Amino acid sequence: MCQKAFGSIGAVLVSVPVDRLAWTRGAPATFHSSAPVARGFCAACGTPLFMLEDDYGVIEMAVCTLDDPAAAPPRHQVGVESKIPWTDGLPGLPGRTTDNDRTPEDLARLKSLQHPDHDTEHWP
Repeated sequence: MCQKAFGSIGAVLVSVPVDRLAWTRGAPATFHSSAPVARGFCAACGTPLFMLEDDYGVIEMAVCTLDDPAAAPPRHQVGVESKIPWTDGLPGLPGRTTDNDRTPEDLARLKSLQHPDHDTEHWP
């Protein structure tokens, strides 16, 4: 389900006790992807935010939505039965930065309208 919900090969999630999480910019929207699981997303920009299972006590937050995703490295994998076979080879592929394929003019147009990586007084 995470592959469909995130539109990706999977979702990197970190468990946070529900009572320790505070939303700083309004409340997220939710969609029940199965009977016991709600998927949270930003109603303004559509960014997937979390998975919340009924009566589980923790919320599974999408790591890259956190202010400092590097501070929450993964410790294990779940759902490996759905792993796409070619994902194991990704670390061995050549890497490129965004500006390898873009002109300076293109890069100037790529201004994000999503919430910044920290709380601010104003945001787009």
